[in-house]
Amino acid sequence: MTRGGLDRSAVDYAIFDPGAAGGEKLVGRIVAVGLSDELKDRHYVIVDGLDARTHYVDIGQRRDTDDLPAGGIIEIAAQSGEPREADRAIDAVAKKHDGRYSIDAHLASEPEASEAYARAHVRRLELLRQARIVERHADGSWEIPSDFLDRAAALEWAQQARTPVRMALLSSFPLERQVGADGATWLDHQLVGRDRTAVRSGGFGREVEKALDRRRDHLIEQDLTEKRGARIMFQRNLLDTLRRGEIARVGAWLANEMGIAFRETRDGQRVEGVYRRALNLASGRYALIEKSREFTLVPWRPVLERSRDKPVSGIVRGESISWTLGKDRGPTIT
Repeated sequence: MTRGGLDRSAVDYAIFDPGAAGGEKLVGRIVAVGLSDELKDRHYVIVDGLDARTHYVDIGQRRDTDDLPAGGIIEIAAQSGEPREADRAIDAVAKKHDGRYSIDAHLASEPEASEAYARAHVRRLELLRQARIVERHADGSWEIPSDFLDRAAALEWAQQARTPVRMALLSSFPLERQVGADGATWLDHQLVGRDRTAVRSGGFGREVEKALDRRRDHLIEQDLTEKRGARIMFQRNLLDTLRRGEIARVGAWLANEMGIAFRETRDGQRVEGVYRRALNLASGRYALIEKSREFTLVPWRPVLERSRDKPVSGIVRGESISWTLGKDRGPTIT
């Protein structure tokens, strides 16, 4: 039987049920995106999964469907409808510090925690501040209400009704384009990354297995990987090497096109400028930040679209950035 260009039997089709997902994530190729209910503005996506099944997924009320290209690789998980682990940690810290949360208070409560871990909770608080659940004080601390967890849960349940699933576009590049790409592709993350996804040998999973073999051969040809007998030895820091190489190449090309200098960013560096646009690279989606007669490329996140052609600033932290968007606005996750 052929449906939507895919050869499948009826048992190979499924409807993704967030309530029955049990925390498991669906990873696969985007086949189609469409509108299921025009009056309620609800959308769906068809995903050719790594589990060798084709899934219909109700993604609810979305504004980002244009960012889901056919052939791209997507990850889908159910919205929990419950307070997040970060919310519980924030509440626990606040209860020990008279209803206040701060990074210093968090580190005092959890000495084994890192500052980066604590800052992730601040980014969550910024989102909750927009929902008027918490308040930020001038000294950087946060006022956490006594019913904080109840209010955070109510926000999650409301979000679940509007958008029953969480989506992450793992790559805008189809498999064929990833095989010979010069960036850190999703295939590379499958080869050497920590969060590898189980692949079933059938359907799209079989295509991925073949693409992984071809990508491995390409890396060997580029002297980024070495084959020793039956063993494959990947270059140390391969993903970072691929990512930086692609950004340098794209940056040089854009510098020639725009007539201004490209500046690469480093971890811990402050980035300031005007957000101009997003670019889809093999290594992911990047934002072009322009300042005076130079520009840089940094990891993109949806929140930046509210500040297109407006000043932004932030500090690079690994593969993410803590942003300040516009005037009198605190850091936000990006």
